[in-house]
Amino acid sequence: MSRDHPAGSILRHWREAVPNDRMAHLVRDVARAQMRALQQRMAPLDVSFGHWTFLRVLWTRDGLTQRELSEQAGVMEPTTFTAVRAMEEKGLVVRRQIAGNRKNMHVFLTPAGRALEKQLVPLAIEVNRVSMRGLDADTVASTRRTLLAMIENLADDEDGPPGGPALRSRSSRK
Repeated sequence: MSRDHPAGSILRHWREAVPNDRMAHLVRDVARAQMRALQQRMAPLDVSFGHWTFLRVLWTRDGLTQRELSEQAGVMEPTTFTAVRAMEEKGLVVRRQIAGNRKNMHVFLTPAGRALEKQLVPLAIEVNRVSMRGLDADTVASTRRTLLAMIENLADDEDGPPGGPALRSRSSRK
């Protein structure tokens, strides 16, 4: 890996400059490196990482309202609106109202958007495999348990103390 490679810079930072910095920073850097690796693999298919986020949600639950899609993807509604419009222009989704509900606009995958699942999911699996290369099964299982416990701790913290006020008004994740 070259000295100018982004991962090399990050590794030097963690190993030399701040080896005991906060866990949040390390987790963020791992996530960014994984996102960059996936984006590089998706680029030849002309799919952005932002679109990947929405496609993943729709592959699981097609026909969500734009608000529900925002909540499931963990992004603000204006971001969702912009992304959905761009995906619609690429022929990956369509927006339409459903019978009996003229208020909400629902987002549906097109056959082209659905077909991307078979191309993109293996790329994400490959990025996960590459990022865990050299880690034994016990280490992976322990890391998963640790990260899930951290998510649970933070969710409990958002809810506030028993009988006390919550620290959040509304979570962007479900």
